[in-house]
Amino acid sequence: MQEKILKRLQKEFAKNTDFTVKKINTKSFKTIYVIYLESVTGSDKVNDYILKQLTFINNLKNVKKKDLESIIPGPNTIKLKEPDQIEFYLTNGFTVILSAKEILAFETKADINRAVSIPEVQKSIYGPKDSFTENIQINLGLLKRRIKSSHLKSEDLTMGRLTNTKVEILYIDDIAEKEFVYKIKNQLSKVDVDGIIDSGNIAQILTENEHTPFPTVSSSERPDAVATALLEGKVCIMVDTSPFVLILPAFFADFINPIVDNYNRSMNINFLKILRFVSFFLTMIVPGFYIALVNYNMETIPTSLLVNFASQSENVPFPAIIEAIIMIIVCEILRESDLRFPSNYGSAISILGALILGEAAVNAGIVSPIMIIVIAFTFITSLIFTELELINAIRYFRFIFLVFAALYGLYGIALAFIYFLIHIINTKSINKPYFFPLSPFDFTYLKKTLLHSKFLKNNKRTTELTKKNLIKKKVIHE
Repeated sequence: MQEKILKRLQKEFAKNTDFTVKKINTKSFKTIYVIYLESVTGSDKVNDYILKQLTFINNLKNVKKKDLESIIPGPNTIKLKEPDQIEFYLTNGFTVILSAKEILAFETKADINRAVSIPEVQKSIYGPKDSFTENIQINLGLLKRRIKSSHLKSEDLTMGRLTNTKVEILYIDDIAEKEFVYKIKNQLSKVDVDGIIDSGNIAQILTENEHTPFPTVSSSERPDAVATALLEGKVCIMVDTSPFVLILPAFFADFINPIVDNYNRSMNINFLKILRFVSFFLTMIVPGFYIALVNYNMETIPTSLLVNFASQSENVPFPAIIEAIIMIIVCEILRESDLRFPSNYGSAISILGALILGEAAVNAGIVSPIMIIVIAFTFITSLIFTELELINAIRYFRFIFLVFAALYGLYGIALAFIYFLIHIINTKSINKPYFFPLSPFDFTYLKKTLLHSKFLKNNKRTTELTKKNLIKKKVIHE
């Protein structure tokens, strides 16, 4: 049996140069095979925990075969019942020992993790400075540093036929709805794919409406954001090898207002929240609004300003809609190049490119100066948002407003706005209304997102997320 299993493993890992087998002969256990993969296993751990101990077995008296597990120390020892389990544990950094009658797996994972660093995407002046890494155990530790309670539950899944990626479904059992947790777990358990590489793959699986550009699954690299979401009754999904944790459900308001707003005074933050909400609509509507005014509704513009616009566009060979499309595409290319360039000089090159192209375009008579101002204002207001999928949604609806304005003027702007409202109100996030708390209206969650109330007044959870434990417990000092 022992030799048969060994031959099977040697055949399965035939072209894996890191596959290592060490044969050790002992008096008490006869022949023992120590098997591990050097790429995912710490050689020092194999040597200290296993090989050194096995060399001492011959010097021990009265050692029984059933005591092999107690002789070899290790933080995690698993007795395998089936040979089919060996591949899973080998590829996960375990060392497998084949004796005559049993198969043991000892955890000897190599330390191939990067250290906990500051958030790169969701930066903030105030608040915690740690972020998730690619190691799921470290990520769980960062989260449990914040929620020190046995009510924080984690149900694990293994996804991907080839990757065997570990996935953790996190929730607080006395807050989150069990039906919602079950729905997510059931949806993931039905997926049969070759591999799950990142949490983004899970997000695509859970996305119910593929016909919306809006992100219906939120992700965060900040442990404090995930802890806050769990305390509100949401469910989080943690994926091994991914530094981003998914948060479900995700509402439109969550993308407009980051979690770091909670660490500042409500009076100051509410102004910024209103500013973000206004900027969201301005960055979508402004180009189309300008096109509608200069093409169809010129009577709304003061005469002196209208004459100024006409004089600037006199030598431009293209209509205003073509000018706007050209400049929007150029700015989108600059934005994309900014994302791909190294962070040290990417923004500088984008600013330089925008200045040079804008000046050259005006001098060449390709676009008018007022169009440069309109598009620049459009992209300045969009820089407030860092979520890439939300930026893509803004881009999509910006063109919708632009086309409707070019066809019908201000009436087209109104039609496009109605289409936007119908679309976003009918969008769902795991069967939850995406435009919540505005539709349906909920003042409790409104104070957590679009408005900011004082910390001690934030003492309720919304019924849209949970039906139990709605009142947050607080200690009141008299």
